[in-house]
Amino acid sequence: QVLDGAGLDVDFHLLSPKGETLVFDERKSDGVHTVETEDGDYMFCFDNTFSTISEKVIFFELILDNMGEDGDDQEDWKKYVTGTDLLDMKLEDILESINSVKNRLSKSVQIQTLLRAFEARDRNIQESNFDRVNFWSMVNLGVMVVVSAVQVYMLKSLFEDKRKSRT
Repeated sequence: QVLDGAGLDVDFHLLSPKGETLVFDERKSDGVHTVETEDGDYMFCFDNTFSTISEKVIFFELILDNMGEDGDDQEDWKKYVTGTDLLDMKLEDILESINSVKNRLSKSVQIQTLLRAFEARDRNIQESNFDRVNFWSMVNLGVMVVVSAVQVYMLKSLFEDKRKSRT
């Protein structure tokens, strides 16, 4: 997401480890991309060459799902449990509840981070508008002062006595 900069747009490239282009966005202000990955190094690039005069502030978040979660790791706890099937069932329910809470918490953290990025972008736009309004207000004030000075001068010139008096 582009937070600040002229046009609020940027090009985005995502390349696979084989060098294939997975995602190419031109002049977008924000985007969400989900990619099935394979082993290797991925390359992503935010390109601003079309607008070299203005700099951009960019927020991005890389979310890696299922990193390091193998099915064997999830089942290791079962070899330490002895007892009835009822006990196994309750422990599975507890593990499922804990995983559900963990997933929901991570999603809420992602949403809060995204909302902070939206807030930062909106704040930058608001500050830019504030500066623009102040500038044009000062220009308007200057024009009004000049117009009032010209009006006073014109009114004075109407009431001046143009005749030369002989005394």
